[in-house]
Amino acid sequence: MKFRNIVFLTIGFLCSQMAISQEGLPIYTDYLTDNYYLIHPSMAGVANCSKVRLTARQQWFGHEDAPKLLTLSVNGRIGETPSAIGGILYTDKNGYHSQTGAYVTYAHHLMFSRNEVDLNMLSFGLSAGFIQYKLDETTFLFDGPDNIIDGIVQSETNFNVDLGFSYHFLDYYAHATVKNVLKNSGINNDIEITSNLRRYLFSVGGVFGQLGSDWSFEPSVMFQYKEGTQEAAIDLNGKVYKDMDFGKIWGGISFRNSFDGAQYLDGSGVSSQKLKQITPILGVDLKQFMFAYTYTYQTNSLVFTSGGFHQLTLGYNFNCRKEKYDCKCPAVN
Repeated sequence: MKFRNIVFLTIGFLCSQMAISQEGLPIYTDYLTDNYYLIHPSMAGVANCSKVRLTARQQWFGHEDAPKLLTLSVNGRIGETPSAIGGILYTDKNGYHSQTGAYVTYAHHLMFSRNEVDLNMLSFGLSAGFIQYKLDETTFLFDGPDNIIDGIVQSETNFNVDLGFSYHFLDYYAHATVKNVLKNSGINNDIEITSNLRRYLFSVGGVFGQLGSDWSFEPSVMFQYKEGTQEAAIDLNGKVYKDMDFGKIWGGISFRNSFDGAQYLDGSGVSSQKLKQITPILGVDLKQFMFAYTYTYQTNSLVFTSGGFHQLTLGYNFNCRKEKYDCKCPAVN
């Protein structure tokens, strides 16, 4: 590949990553590590235990200023009431861009079944929080007056809200969430890019297994759409659970495919490719603790580097109540 093609591809890729870094908490596949609350506020307190989850994600080991993400979330019921609260702290750094955010969540769960054995529950959730965006221009090349480069650390703090609902019926579930409901300007000068960060998320799935078996299988789909750029992507997921004496082991795989592509010069003309990622998942529930590891590999022919994205999740469950529902519903029981 010619040098100019490499530069063209790198600049395009970095620009797309910088846009992502200003959209609030990034949407990766960490929700599959027993952490749906990260993307759906209505999942706060839905489980029979209160939950703490810590995730660390690192991309492109060995590359300076590579993207990295840290999240800390906690959620649980308010006593024996149908209401729940939660909170999320995160920091996301990507090259010269970084953001730090904090959200608080209120959720309410309505039971429709005549008893608590048969799961039939509708949940609503609302998250509100602040996000501080930063752009470090102190190391930018500067050889004269420039209206774009100020040579300082630019920062801006915005308030935004997420809202959504979840519905659980026996072994099946569906979630819908609108993230970044409010329109806010970012720290870039192009307001048309950063003023509309609204994103729509839809998830649906179910858990299947034979009566009395220690094994169960959970297929699911997650669709996301970004309103401002009209980009869409879909996750096709599959997880397998095995009940053990000490808890549970589980694993799975997720395939993410974007419906939109990016153009690049291939030496003989202009070609295009769409984002395609494969993410294997492995986890274990050890009594009240949870450990999970995910590795994301980008299958496109042209990528910034061949290295993948590593993520580790640590969890702790507390204030657990007796499992109520006669269903294969690991997110609830």
